[in-house]
Amino acid sequence: MRESKPDRQPGLAAAADAGGLEALIARAASTGKGLPPVERWNPDFCGDLDMEIRADGTWFYLGTPIGRPALVRLFSTVLRKDADGRTYLVTPVEKVGIRVADAPFVAVEADVSQRDGRQVVTFRTNVGDVVEAGPGHPMRFLEEGGTGGLKPYVLVRGRLEALVSRPVMYQLVEHGEEIETPQGTMFALRSNGETYPIMPAEQLRQLCG
Repeated sequence: MRESKPDRQPGLAAAADAGGLEALIARAASTGKGLPPVERWNPDFCGDLDMEIRADGTWFYLGTPIGRPALVRLFSTVLRKDADGRTYLVTPVEKVGIRVADAPFVAVEADVSQRDGRQVVTFRTNVGDVVEAGPGHPMRFLEEGGTGGLKPYVLVRGRLEALVSRPVMYQLVEHGEEIETPQGTMFALRSNGETYPIMPAEQLRQLCG
């Protein structure tokens, strides 16, 4: 007679809908105040999940947009990008891969203020994170292939970045300045004592000319 085995709850990759996935993630994320310590978890890889974050920040599960902001926020708290360049949903017992078209977050709002005589740029992401660009949260600017435009990013946590939305980027340009570097005169943005070159000043003048 075959010995019966105890029923095992379905894992992340087997969740039939966003509601079932929500319950699994909620149990894993209920670790008290603050974000779950996903960087300290080392679970087994359990396959890929049919979840995608589009370039505009919209989340899809099983081909359907996730329309509840609170649910997206919950999922975002257990995201982790590993050294292999892939992004995962991580719990203490499982790690499943998801697809990310660009960055997992989008910076949808920015505030530029002065503190102790220094400019501080603070971003809010589409999932509610608030970060100040500077030490620990650097910015980078990549040239957008085929358009000549720029794609700015700010590091949110771990290896997870937010793509700065175009309206926010236009706002930040108003607070930039020209600085001298070994590579020549650059148009740059300062925040929290750090300087982030955006592009050669001459290139910017040509674009605006």
